[in-house]
Amino acid sequence: MSAGRPREFDTDTALDKALEVFKKKGFEGTALPDLTAAMGISRPSLYAAFGNKEALFQKALDRYNEKMARHLEEVLAAPTAHAVVRRLLTGVIDNNKCKGAKGCLNVQGALVCGDDAESVRQDLAARRARIEWMLRQRFERALAEGDLPTGTSAADLACLVSTVMYGMVVQVNGGVAPDTLRGMVDMTLKAIPESTHTSAA
Repeated sequence: MSAGRPREFDTDTALDKALEVFKKKGFEGTALPDLTAAMGISRPSLYAAFGNKEALFQKALDRYNEKMARHLEEVLAAPTAHAVVRRLLTGVIDNNKCKGAKGCLNVQGALVCGDDAESVRQDLAARRARIEWMLRQRFERALAEGDLPTGTSAADLACLVSTVMYGMVVQVNGGVAPDTLRGMVDMTLKAIPESTHTSAA
């Protein structure tokens, strides 16, 4: 039995290129010709390697969230709640400014999701909820350590921070200037009490 014909492209590189298209256009706004052109492969090759568009989107989303999880681990390792929020929100500005990206795939991918893409919308919502849960866990730890005042709601704080973060992603996509976004970061930080611990941004 002969071996199958080897692929003539690197799947990881192709997946990274697909990810950038989805980040710019979202799931519904991305057409198969957009993907094949960016990935440098034919439609049959795309189907053979990744499945249909939704399957490719899920693979790109998994790859994106693996990278995001590593970044989030570094953010959550900051010594105080205040420093966590500063790192998280300034990271939105720095990452998009440096790479010319169009924001977070967990947000941009779902901005337009009709009935035909309901499963995609639900998956993206679950992934965003997971990030908010991780923030809540970090703020609960800050409460236990005395880094946040007694009575602070870790759930409400996590909701506030994640809402601001995702709102900033939409603003980035709309071309809002970095200075304006930094002002949003400063306003958000005023709502988070500085701890008596040594903080690091």
